[in-house]
Amino acid sequence: MEDHGVSRNTVRLALGELVNEGLVTRTPRRGTVVRDRRPLLIYPQRELEPQPSGELREAFAYAVAQEGREPSQYIEVLTVSPVEEIASRLQLAEGELAVVRRRLRFVDGQPFNTNDSYFPHDMVADSEIARPGDIERGANRVLEDLGHSQVRVVDDIWARMPNQEEAERLQLELGTPVMVYVRVGYDVSDTPVRVAVTVLPADKHLIRYELDRR
Repeated sequence: MEDHGVSRNTVRLALGELVNEGLVTRTPRRGTVVRDRRPLLIYPQRELEPQPSGELREAFAYAVAQEGREPSQYIEVLTVSPVEEIASRLQLAEGELAVVRRRLRFVDGQPFNTNDSYFPHDMVADSEIARPGDIERGANRVLEDLGHSQVRVVDDIWARMPNQEEAERLQLELGTPVMVYVRVGYDVSDTPVRVAVTVLPADKHLIRYELDRR
C-alpha cells in the first residue's frame, strides 16, 4: 500500500490475480509466497524417437533427466474392463479386457502429472507390461519386442478443471486447470496397441510441437 500508494482492497485484488495466474500461493502462517515456476517442457513428437546409444530409459524419465531434473513415479498395474471411451480407442470388442498401468509421476520429488496407459490384455498379458513395478526401458520397447512397434500416433489435447481425485493426487492449488492429453499408438497393421491418458497441471507443463518441412 505504501510503496504503490493504493488502498488495501486494491492490494488484495492484485494478490488474488497473482494467485489465479499461479504465480503465488497462500499458505497458513506463511502468508503469500512466490511459487517455484519451472514448467516441464514436453516434446510429444520425440516419444518414439530412438534414444542415444546406451540409453534404455522410459520416455518420461529420459525427457526429465535431459532437463537436469530428477524423475520418479508411483505405479499401479490393473486388469480392467475399460470405460467405453478407452475400449473404443483400443477397438476392443464388448467384454474384452485391458491392462492399465496407472502412474503418478514426480519431478524433483513433487507430483507433476498422472499417466494411465491402457493396452489390450490379450496382447500384453504375458509381458512385463502386465506385471507390477517399473519398466526401466519403457513399455514402448516391450511392445516392439512383442511385434507391435508403434509407427503412428494420434494425439488429442484439451483443457478443463480437475476433478477432486486429480486435485488431491497432484496437490493442485485451488483454481488450477489441467490439460488432458490422450495419445493412441498404432502398429504397422494400423491396430491400436496403446492408449495413454495424461493429466497435466497447466502451471507445470509446456507442450511444444515442432513441424519442419525441410
